[in-house]
Amino acid sequence: MPRAFTQLYFTDSVKAAQADYGSRASNLALERSEDSRDSLGEYEAAFIETRDSFYQATVNENGWPYVQHRGGPAGFLQVLDEQTIAFADFNGNRQYISVGNLRSNNRIALILMDYRNRRRLKLWGRVRIVHEAEDPALIARLENPTYRARIERAIVIDVEAFDWNCPKHITPRYTEQEVSEMAEAMQQQIAQLSAERDALLAALSGTITSADQHAQ
Repeated sequence: MPRAFTQLYFTDSVKAAQADYGSRASNLALERSEDSRDSLGEYEAAFIETRDSFYQATVNENGWPYVQHRGGPAGFLQVLDEQTIAFADFNGNRQYISVGNLRSNNRIALILMDYRNRRRLKLWGRVRIVHEAEDPALIARLENPTYRARIERAIVIDVEAFDWNCPKHITPRYTEQEVSEMAEAMQQQIAQLSAERDALLAALSGTITSADQHAQ
């Protein structure tokens, strides 16, 4: 089975561009890959559920794309099963551009970033907008007890394809928490080295004192 995203995106015009720029032959390997990447594995699920943000793209009736940043506590984007992910959608600026786009075209694309480790996951799928009256259990599952805003709807994505990007051109960036954790680890290492230094100095001092006593 070919790589799933190539079936979605390797259109005739894309293949023509690949041929023009000399990459058509190498891209055939993706089309002929035995790994279809249309079902999330444990590695993908763990990556998704530790993200605190992602970028999503939708398209309106006029063909214009709209890219939006979505953020929340790590794990706000949940994996419901190997082909379904979902997140709670709260009240925002009330423009409803993404929601409106999804009502006319339910296709969506996501990019999830791990800047620290220079990893990037791309997801494609179709959205179902679910309200509390339709599935209260799902809304309850997506709630975050530390964030008390009311959920307006759930965005449920039926995953059709995913793919990992290479780390090239991903500039490492760190969150405040990651910097704090690294700083704490460095402080612990410094404290350990200081203790070892003091122990060595004490041992050396004792050796010198003993040598002086023997000399007398």
